[in-house]
Amino acid sequence: MGFNASFSDVKAACSDAEWQMRVNLAACYRLMDLYGFSDLMANHVSARVPGDDHHFLINPYGMLYEEITASSLIKIDLDGNEILKPDFGELNYGVNRAGFVIHSAIHRAKPELECVIHSHTWSGMAISSLECGIQPLTQTAMRFAHVAYHDFEGVVLDLDEQKSIVEDLGDHQVMILRNHGLLTVGESIAEAFNCMHRLELCCKAQLAAMACGSPLHPVPKEVVEDTYRSYLPNVRRRFGLLDWPALLRKLDRLDPSYAS
Repeated sequence: MGFNASFSDVKAACSDAEWQMRVNLAACYRLMDLYGFSDLMANHVSARVPGDDHHFLINPYGMLYEEITASSLIKIDLDGNEILKPDFGELNYGVNRAGFVIHSAIHRAKPELECVIHSHTWSGMAISSLECGIQPLTQTAMRFAHVAYHDFEGVVLDLDEQKSIVEDLGDHQVMILRNHGLLTVGESIAEAFNCMHRLELCCKAQLAAMACGSPLHPVPKEVVEDTYRSYLPNVRRRFGLLDWPALLRKLDRLDPSYAS
């Protein structure tokens, strides 16, 4: 069973700004897979359609992250209605319910955010299962000295959970979904991916340190807070500005089909 991998009619239906967003979002899916953040066809990365607070782009449920292209993404509204969907033939892929519930909640409540990423990595799930959560054990982890937590309420299928998701996220860029996984947001796709990449490194480093069975060396709280403040957007350039173009060049060398 297959489908038309070119989806040539999709590009013609998009504005230039939407198409560029599609290219960046498809690149993010490929990078998530490349760096080991994917979980078969599960999980989602979504991006708001430029100039439109009511529509966002998300992956078709049934494609692997390594298969995602700019034209294969589905445009839906905040109520889950499909606005622009490529022809998947007899496979007729749609949007995963849990993905819609989580991502639409954040896009509706926070129009200033462009991108939402949710993952089920082994390290993220492990940290989400620890009472202590993410700890400021390393310089990189101190960037995440203040993160949000959302308690597990079952598979996220109920629209009633959207309220608590948004309330728990607050103004944070990172939320640990207890007993579930990780979530990052950003004012750009580049920023949200940079956040997820660094958060993953912190999770792995913390688990490795804890697994040694030796006492952990604490950093004084005032040093942690000072380091945290040095990572804030009003102190330094937005994350992702420098690394995103380099990451796109990496993808272009490996497989430029993401942009089709």
